[in-house]
Amino acid sequence: MTTEPRSSLEVERKYDVGDEASVPDWSLLPGVATVGAAEPRELDARYLDTADGRLAAALTALRRRTGGPDEGWHVKRSTPEGKLETHWPLDDADEAAPPDVPDAIVAELAEVAQPPFEVIARIRNSRTAFALLDAAGDLVAEFVDDRVTATDERSGRTSSWREWELELGPAAPASAAGVAELFAAADELVASAGGAPAASESKLGRALGR
Repeated sequence: MTTEPRSSLEVERKYDVGDEASVPDWSLLPGVATVGAAEPRELDARYLDTADGRLAAALTALRRRTGGPDEGWHVKRSTPEGKLETHWPLDDADEAAPPDVPDAIVAELAEVAQPPFEVIARIRNSRTAFALLDAAGDLVAEFVDDRVTATDERSGRTSSWREWELELGPAAPASAAGVAELFAAADELVASAGGAPAASESKLGRALGR
């Protein structure tokens, strides 16, 4: 793998919702003028860790995901500001099952964990994504409606659920107060649809029962 990785900071809010919940009118959010067309995505991710959970202990997740505009390898680190994600695209040789972790990613994780890595969960997700745009057509946030099926590969336990996620984009409010106002408005819209802030902070955590 020779391609240079890309890094970004994810600032997002996740919500638990029922199977029959109706998607809110996101144009009611502060700064949102229009909502883009629905974009379906079929995602299939395998999450890896060491046998003794070194990555989880370091608040880090490693996955290989196919489908969607950012398919590839991802390393996610939890920070006080949000989740710092580093992404590498897939290459032609990257087809092993379970997947072999590329050397570049092994080096990226060297300070917190060493191989071997094993698959701990598989998460498949039928996602519908919507771009929330301001009056200039710039991305304030992306909203996704996820229907998830997960397998804990160590125990064999399977689970399924629906969740919503709102992730800030480049045209999101620049101030902490503006971000808080946007998320507060989103919380109200979700509550009106019968949803609530997610009980688990990540899909992987929920798949593993934590």
